[in-house]
Amino acid sequence: MADLAFTPRKDFLVPSSQAAVLAGLGSWLPPRVVGNEEIAQRLDTSDEWIRSRTGIAERRVVDPGTSTVDLAVEAGRRALASAGESEADAVVLATSTADQLCPASAPQVATKLGLNGVAAFDVNAVCSGFIYGLATAAGLIAAGIARRVLVIGADVFTSLVDPEDRGTVPIFGDGAGAVLLRAGDADELGALGPFDLHSEGELAELLWVEAGGAKNRRSEDPRDHYLVMQGQTVFRHACARMAESARAVLDSAGWVVGDLDRFIGHQANIRILQTCAKQLGLAVDVMYSNIEKVGNTSAASIPIALADAVKDGSLQPGNRVAMGAFGAGLTWGSTLLRWPDVIPG
Repeated sequence: MADLAFTPRKDFLVPSSQAAVLAGLGSWLPPRVVGNEEIAQRLDTSDEWIRSRTGIAERRVVDPGTSTVDLAVEAGRRALASAGESEADAVVLATSTADQLCPASAPQVATKLGLNGVAAFDVNAVCSGFIYGLATAAGLIAAGIARRVLVIGADVFTSLVDPEDRGTVPIFGDGAGAVLLRAGDADELGALGPFDLHSEGELAELLWVEAGGAKNRRSEDPRDHYLVMQGQTVFRHACARMAESARAVLDSAGWVVGDLDRFIGHQANIRILQTCAKQLGLAVDVMYSNIEKVGNTSAASIPIALADAVKDGSLQPGNRVAMGAFGAGLTWGSTLLRWPDVIPG
């Protein structure tokens, strides 16, 4: 039996005026690369068809036995190392592919990272999950509940995709990304905010997995256990909502679109990113994308993109950055920061 003894920490309470500052960054992708040609060999599609509609050339897929917790632990470990830290006071895991329906996966992630006894919970806002997770962590810090919060976006979204559906198989990949947030001052590089968060539950059926939950636990139709997506309608909502949300946080911060050096959006589809940029009046080269190499990794996509953008020089300290996402629920949201001097783990 595991040792039940741990000592609650009392030294991390902070004033409510503290901001959440990004102090560490890490990402992890499964080693297995699945290119478009491999998908085209078994489905009625082609590399050209996939690229022209999504911008995706390849994606990463977990090997059997590799789980969301496994991915999250590796990304979290790298974010902690990036910040030069070995501890956090809370773990927020953004995922819609928890290892079990019950319990949440975050406590397992925390334990595997050696963070025994800390607050740990999942946030399920699907592709918007990382933005929701950042806002939740910022609230913990502002309330004085935690000084350091590890926010992880991790999904094995290929587990939700019908392997015979050419409309969804090419889009999704697996992966994890994480940031460590610390208490700091609002005028520091890396300070997050303001935030803008929204949802529209009446449109849930546009993008959902019908079975598996309490309402329809054991549907006999296997298709009910896979993701269903009404692509064209989702496309329209995604473009409009991401642009609206970005305008809202820019207005709240007193910034204008021309102030942005980078927009790091959820990597759902290259055409969504391009259309969102057009609706905002944003130069296309400001809208960062790494979707060609990783596909749509759901809640993991923004932190993975952040890490890639730093590695390839697209993000520099002092850059004014917007982050925005749209996902099932429907959910969407945005936030801002001036990029800190962080080296990804």
